[in-house]
Amino acid sequence: MPAVLLALAAAACYSGSDFAAGLASRSSSVIRVSLLAEVTCTVVLLTIVPFLSTRDPTPAGLVWGAGAGISGAAGSMALFMGFRHAEFSIASSVSAVGAAAFSVIAGTLLGQRPGVLALTGIALALPALGAVSSNAESTGGDTAERQRPGTTGAGVVWGLIAGAGFGLFYIALNRAGSSRDLWPLCAAQLGAVVTVIFSAAITRQFQPPPPGARRLSMLSGIAMAAGGTCYFLATHDSLLAVTAVITALYPAGTIVLARVLLSERLTKTRMIGLCLAAASVALIAIG
Repeated sequence: MPAVLLALAAAACYSGSDFAAGLASRSSSVIRVSLLAEVTCTVVLLTIVPFLSTRDPTPAGLVWGAGAGISGAAGSMALFMGFRHAEFSIASSVSAVGAAAFSVIAGTLLGQRPGVLALTGIALALPALGAVSSNAESTGGDTAERQRPGTTGAGVVWGLIAGAGFGLFYIALNRAGSSRDLWPLCAAQLGAVVTVIFSAAITRQFQPPPPGARRLSMLSGIAMAAGGTCYFLATHDSLLAVTAVITALYPAGTIVLARVLLSERLTKTRMIGLCLAAASVALIAIG
């Protein structure tokens, strides 16, 4: 149960992080937002990890961590691009389906075997995310729909790319370190920062975002650090297929925030998806 609660906390933190960065990306460059968010996250982790770790880092753990950071940063930038082209619910949900599928396959190949109830919950999670990402019931007259930038198709494509990056992030952190060695989190974050700095150098976008987007970017980085810590602790206390799937339910929180703060449409299909997601978490927790 503690691992499930930590995974839920990670999902909640990632929901807030994605929402804040998504809003910032609608008024500033994705790379500029990503750079400030990743730097903020790095500062937070370097501040707290030395006090949380009781073991010295291992070379293998640091390598896995760096790989996680590179793939996670690529996934985040792809997701923020999706937010520029489609509703929050579309890009985030598609990315979550991809990340969950990657993690379940990896867990199976690694010989992990969740119980029957947990497997049922995992099976429910994928249609839940599919329903949450559905746009079928939106109408042309809806205010939020008229204001949505870009097209759903672009959001789906960027969401799939983000899902691949997040899936590799979950898998790599699962293979790195232990619950008493959190240094791979710092390695992951340094890898992410290097990736974003490289992207900023190529595009010459080292300038900070404008004030409003700047605050949102920093808030995203703080929430990202909390989410990464919770997931790392959860995945070393339970199975990858369980913790990654629960963490991948983060679009539910993003959708609720978008509905409350931006008045994005919450259709019946999406409400069904949210209910399925709740049932999925419950079954995984019991299992």
